[in-house]
Amino acid sequence: MAAAGELAGSFQDEVTCSVCLEYFTEPVTIECGHNFCRACITQHCEQWKRARPELSRPQCRAQFQTGEFRPNTQLNNIVQMIKQLRIKPGKEQREDLCERHEERLKLFCEEDGEAICWVCEKSRAHKTHTVVPIEEAAQDYKVKLQGALGPLRKELEQALALTSKEEKKTTEWQTKVKNKRETIAGEFNKLHTLLREEEQLLLQRLEEEERKTLQRLQENVTKLSRQSSSLQQLITEIEEKCRQTAAELLKDVKSTLTRSQSMKLQEPEAISTELKNMYKISLDMKETLERFWVDVTLDPDTANPWLVLSEDRKRVRRGDTRQDLPNNPERFDYCGFVLGAEGFLGGRRYWEVEVGDKTSWDLGVCRESVSRKGPVTLTPRNGYWAVWLRDGEYTALTSSMTPLPVSVRPSRVGIFLDYEAGEVSFYNVTDRSQLFTFTDTFSGTLRPYFYPGYSDGGKNAAALIICPVPAQAGGNLCP
Repeated sequence: MAAAGELAGSFQDEVTCSVCLEYFTEPVTIECGHNFCRACITQHCEQWKRARPELSRPQCRAQFQTGEFRPNTQLNNIVQMIKQLRIKPGKEQREDLCERHEERLKLFCEEDGEAICWVCEKSRAHKTHTVVPIEEAAQDYKVKLQGALGPLRKELEQALALTSKEEKKTTEWQTKVKNKRETIAGEFNKLHTLLREEEQLLLQRLEEEERKTLQRLQENVTKLSRQSSSLQQLITEIEEKCRQTAAELLKDVKSTLTRSQSMKLQEPEAISTELKNMYKISLDMKETLERFWVDVTLDPDTANPWLVLSEDRKRVRRGDTRQDLPNNPERFDYCGFVLGAEGFLGGRRYWEVEVGDKTSWDLGVCRESVSRKGPVTLTPRNGYWAVWLRDGEYTALTSSMTPLPVSVRPSRVGIFLDYEAGEVSFYNVTDRSQLFTFTDTFSGTLRPYFYPGYSDGGKNAAALIICPVPAQAGGNLCP
């Protein structure tokens, strides 16, 4: 349809006068081959003669003489047939007129960048300008525009790529914020739970202290009341004896004096009414967790033969030679692991491990029933809930492995096991931030798990050190 419309438009151009923009009326042909209405070309010749002595053709601007045009009968017949078909000149031809001269815009001024008519071309405004046919200019600029499309498409491609990148960053950022929000909410829920339990514990302690102190104070009051009653009776007896006759007064007087001399007030037991310094409320997660701190030691029967344990069983490092140790069922023979001697079947437990500047390590808990022979895969499904450091990257060993963003390198790591809640949480003790929390359902005995890593040419030779229970820690307050 579009091609047919263009064809019809071209056809109408061929039967339209370029001066009046109407169908030809008495069309005539001049020497150059262009056609005009007789009246239009005659009027043009008269107007041009008044302005200049020589004549110029309206379309091609070539010089010609007045008598050079002749009737074009064939074109006239075609015009008449088109009129019978009632095809009117297109709207486009009327719109492509110069606003000042109402002539067809057939030329293009390069300097001003606008389409002009033949009258504009001869005016002072455009006389010295470079003027080309409008079709030629359109073709030139079409080539230039098409040339501009390549860089623009590249810019668009880059803009779309950057947009996609920013959208991805936006999604990742929102995910990080969501995870952080959930972490904060989880930590505060845990803290609220621990604080409620701490509140109950402190209230129970206070109630017990109140009961014992009140009991002792009441005993003192009872003893003093009895002494007061005895003293009052003796005083009354002596007062009555003093009112008796001489014979009655002297009767048993020595016994009365002896009793009065032996009646000595016994002062009550000194009982402090100062409250003991045991009711400090902690709003710090670490201080709260310290209430559940347990003394963890290493189990030498589980240690891989390449591992060296300290005498107090608080340190473990990778040795330089494999030790000749019995291959008992409890011992890891392939992986360089060692377990804690303590097993947990419930309650809450917390311990800390000094990792210092080590470049590789694993920490966590595992089921006591894990296989000790051959290679293992560290996932919750296989009974391991652990975090490790490899190549400067911290990772939670979930089924698909979860990278952990760490802003401050931890020199000490805290592990908190909440058996009933099904949680194992890891903390960066250095900046008091949470690293990760596993959530699962536990069954059977769980034990602390340690891996000091390879020596790495001495770079990772330092030992993992289980930190001692602080003097201010509450100890194991859970069942």
